[in-house]
Amino acid sequence: MTMRTTDERYLRGALLLITAFLVAETAAGFVAHSMALLADAGHMLADVAALVGSIWAARLAARPPAGLWTYGWRRAEILSAAANGVTLVAVALLITVEAIRRLVSPPPVTGSIVVVTAVVGLCVNVAATVILGRAERRNLNVRGAFAHILTDAYAFAGTAVAGAIVMLTGWRRADALASLFVVALIVRAAWQLLRDSGRILLQAAPEALDLAEIRAHLTDVPHVVDVHDLHIWTVTSGLPTLSAHVVVEDHCFDTGHAPQLLDALQRCLAGHFDVTHATFQLEPRTHLAHEPDAHV
Repeated sequence: MTMRTTDERYLRGALLLITAFLVAETAAGFVAHSMALLADAGHMLADVAALVGSIWAARLAARPPAGLWTYGWRRAEILSAAANGVTLVAVALLITVEAIRRLVSPPPVTGSIVVVTAVVGLCVNVAATVILGRAERRNLNVRGAFAHILTDAYAFAGTAVAGAIVMLTGWRRADALASLFVVALIVRAAWQLLRDSGRILLQAAPEALDLAEIRAHLTDVPHVVDVHDLHIWTVTSGLPTLSAHVVVEDHCFDTGHAPQLLDALQRCLAGHFDVTHATFQLEPRTHLAHEPDAHV
């Protein structure tokens, strides 16, 4: 069983739990007139969409490279993570508008229903979090789904507190304030997903890799004179990719040493930076005259 197949199984398990509780929570929210519960339900609806999207993306990513898709569909996982971030923002906006309205004019709230539903929801989300915690969370697609579920667990804790306040004091605005707490958690999770997926989609260098350090290591390889046009990007989670023009001593081409030098460059990257997918263009010093573009 491959890692992606295992991850899909965990995603499906979490999806079944969340979907079952979503129906119950939505009904409880309307019965109790609780904005906090409906906010949580809205977030859980986004969770369901996120999990479905993550499962779909995992299936696409498992397809082998073919035809025009030279990397396969592996970047579908990143698109799914970005979509998760966007849905979180949309849910946060809707909840904020309704919460403000209820702060101005708070409706009656049945605190006991809120507390019971929130506690059950917390248990469900903790169970779903445990399930997804077994998946490969370095995968941004899985991490996006995990962020949805974990955020909901915190939100249910806040909702339970709000319900208890309503029960004990009758202060109905606590419910709307709890929904704004949910919004803050949602926005934080959305920002992290959009930031990380955006870096990959815009082909920024991975944060964990220092270009200056990589260039220094490559130029330390015997017979390497200079490195330019160094580019590092991420195809999908766990697949950093590098390309570079490497200026080498002229005799490397005359003596047939170029293949050994290429092996040394690959070992340097894999050993120091765990980058195993790299493309090098070996060139003599004179080749710079044939490359009119600026080099970095």
